[in-house]
Amino acid sequence: MTNDTETSVSKAARLERLQTDIAAQHQAAAEKQAQRGKRSAIDRVLALLDPDSFQELDALVQHRATQFGMGKSNPYGDGVVTGFGTIEGRRVAVFSQDFTVLGGSLGEAFARKMVKLMDLAERYGCPVIGINDSAGARIQEGVEGLAGYGEVFFRNVRCSGVIPQISIIAGPCAGGAVYSPAMTDFIFMVEKTSQMFITGPDVIKTVTGETVTMEALGGADTHARTSGVAHFEAADEDELIEQVRALLSFIPSNNLEDAPFEATGDDPERRSERLDTIAPEVSTKPYDMHELVAEIVDNGDFFEVQPAHAPNIICGFARLDGHAVGIVANQPRHLAGTLDIDASIKGARFIRFCDAFNIPLVTFVDVPGFLPGTDQEYRGIIRHGAKLLYAYAEATVPKVTVITRKAYGGAYVVMNSKHIGADFNVAWPQAEIAVMGPDAAVGLIFRRDLQAAEDPVVRRKELISEYETLFSSPYQAASRGYIDAVIQPRDTRPWLIDALATARTKRVATPARKHGNIPL
Repeated sequence: MTNDTETSVSKAARLERLQTDIAAQHQAAAEKQAQRGKRSAIDRVLALLDPDSFQELDALVQHRATQFGMGKSNPYGDGVVTGFGTIEGRRVAVFSQDFTVLGGSLGEAFARKMVKLMDLAERYGCPVIGINDSAGARIQEGVEGLAGYGEVFFRNVRCSGVIPQISIIAGPCAGGAVYSPAMTDFIFMVEKTSQMFITGPDVIKTVTGETVTMEALGGADTHARTSGVAHFEAADEDELIEQVRALLSFIPSNNLEDAPFEATGDDPERRSERLDTIAPEVSTKPYDMHELVAEIVDNGDFFEVQPAHAPNIICGFARLDGHAVGIVANQPRHLAGTLDIDASIKGARFIRFCDAFNIPLVTFVDVPGFLPGTDQEYRGIIRHGAKLLYAYAEATVPKVTVITRKAYGGAYVVMNSKHIGADFNVAWPQAEIAVMGPDAAVGLIFRRDLQAAEDPVVRRKELISEYETLFSSPYQAASRGYIDAVIQPRDTRPWLIDALATARTKRVATPARKHGNIPL
């Protein structure tokens, strides 16, 4: 055997030893996580991606810290797995934090791996999926960890609206480990496993005297229902993976692509007579807007976003004749479908995502107005409600609107009216489009008349009927061109499909500017 051959063999043996060491490290991590009822970092990646599609990067990277005993342990990968793979054949970038390595804390090398992956994903135009399981910045590395987070945050902002960014919270995440997910497009959490908070229960107890558990402070249910930080809540990691895959089926890989098309087999000319009776004639009687949406979209398949938060507005993805669309709808079953602070913020963020990634918007309107009260006013309903208005007016994707029943006051204007740039607007025959409801309007306009009437009850009914005929029907708005047609409810699906097909080639020239100043 020649010296060159010996050298070649020794080099190959060295690589095999390294691969064996890395495999042993992954196995040890898997055993530790199994004791906690969790998957390891690498196993989470493999479960998420298509079989045999993962291509790992930087598996040999190690930290360079030596202080505080760091020189005694120098694991490969430095606590984060990064690389590329496919989901349903589409390329995605993935990083997965390893809680078994220093609590998944971020140091210099850890951050460099994440930043490199994000830069490549931006360059190649593919989504980034982050599996987060981290205690935050690595204390042993001091300011280098903080600098690393800054680099990650900068990429989050630069990639925003360019490539989809998805965050999976797979364990307890604190401090800087929650700011990056907060700037991504969608956050997924697991019940009883995921937590997110800026400061943990111990710090809160010391500073404020409050006693709170990790789950109550930042668990999946808290963020999915109360704070609105999380968009999806799953019972376990398997359900979460299915949710992530479902979401990706509706959204493009980057802002230069159209929303995905998928043949569904649902007849575009299908009409539903159930829609003729789904909204009660009495405008104050509630109904479930979910049932209405399911009757219209392809095969009733509606993928809802933030279903537990601000349920008075519904947001989610569906398909019409195979084309992905974003659905925004008032929900009469909750707060009568009024717009409050949480609903306005929820709707605005969803609309801006759809607009950034070329997903047409379909709006179903049944709204009596903005929620009144001192609590809403004191907390800034004016400013927060303006976010929803801003988002609709700013959006340049195809925008179509169906007024199913009530559309009162400023809320009528805000909910994708013709006046703020909607492409096509239609109303059902029972629609009521007015400054306010007939009863309230009559009470204000005809106050003196009612006071002088011999029978105020009879007179009020007469005036309400007159007001409804003159101002509250859809026909006055149609006569002004504010809505394009009044249609039978059963015809809504084919009407929407035709309108979206017409608007598919929409092009909008916008003013030259750096960016607008949304009322944050």
